[in-house]
Amino acid sequence: MAADSKATGAYAAAGVDIAAGERAVDLMKSHVARTRRPEQVTDASGFAGLFRLDTAKYEDPVLATSTDGVGTKVLLAQKLDRHDTIGIDLVGMVVDDLVVSGAEPLFMTDYIACGAVVPERIAEIVGGIAEGCHQAGCSLIGGETAEHPGAMGPEEYDLAGAGTGVVEGDAILGPDRVREGDAVIAMASSGPHSNGYSLVRHIVDTADLDLTAHVPELGGELGEVLLTPTRIYAKDCVALTDAVEVHAYSHITGGGLAANLSRSLPDHVDADLDRSTWTPDPVFGFLAEKGSVSREDMEATFNMGVGMVAIVAAESAERALEVLAERGVPAWRLGTVRSGSGRAHLNGDHPGV
Repeated sequence: MAADSKATGAYAAAGVDIAAGERAVDLMKSHVARTRRPEQVTDASGFAGLFRLDTAKYEDPVLATSTDGVGTKVLLAQKLDRHDTIGIDLVGMVVDDLVVSGAEPLFMTDYIACGAVVPERIAEIVGGIAEGCHQAGCSLIGGETAEHPGAMGPEEYDLAGAGTGVVEGDAILGPDRVREGDAVIAMASSGPHSNGYSLVRHIVDTADLDLTAHVPELGGELGEVLLTPTRIYAKDCVALTDAVEVHAYSHITGGGLAANLSRSLPDHVDADLDRSTWTPDPVFGFLAEKGSVSREDMEATFNMGVGMVAIVAAESAERALEVLAERGVPAWRLGTVRSGSGRAHLNGDHPGV
């Protein structure tokens, strides 16, 4: 026992607080419990998360996996001392990549690295991750919190996550299913999501913007608007795939709408997208104006109001819009697929431009 105490004391002197880590685990337990699915199996040791795959449900189950982080948006959360939504962003970045293949997200694990474990802050972060998993319908099956004194300041942290989903082998979505005449359906984003925040922060710094200032055209404080969590489409995409003939999805992340949608096209078709079909959220115009950012650079960096795209059979377009409306997802017909060379093209102007 004495040896253990001595080791703990030496570790604490080096900047690692084991007791704080244990308290953080206790605080996050109730958040994690919200995400439990019936397939989850208890591992008494706590070293691994166990999940029983319901093989009777599938003839040819294929597992899908994805991993991601939240980029430099985490620095805004730290600057504003607001930590309860950044975990939602993490889940959105992971699970909405998974559903592009047609997979249903099953479970996630998270990793939080920090300069010092502040139990209440860690619990807030994990609470956001749990909320994201709840929205996505997946379990938060495990995770790790690591204290890195010296490598990070006491108030600094970063987070990453990995998710696993499952899809029937003959139901995998992707470019090979897309054909001429398909309809392109846009699903609205909640803002920049978790992409382009290095540019966002550059604009805030160079324009000397006050993150706590109320901005009338944005309807709130600038910092709060910029921390708006990522919209999670996982359940909506699974429901849409069950309801209509979906050929492909595209999660609109870093690189913008055209570049990401091009990844979901075969090399013999193009997608023509009409800017006149939607008005980007005011935050994008605000950032473009304050940073003197061109439309080309904005569209190459941000989602510009489109967070997920579905490519569906032409005859399924109206029903697809009905399904999404019933689920409370703002959506519209964005464009059409035609013969081409595997690229998405943005045409026209947004209303009022």
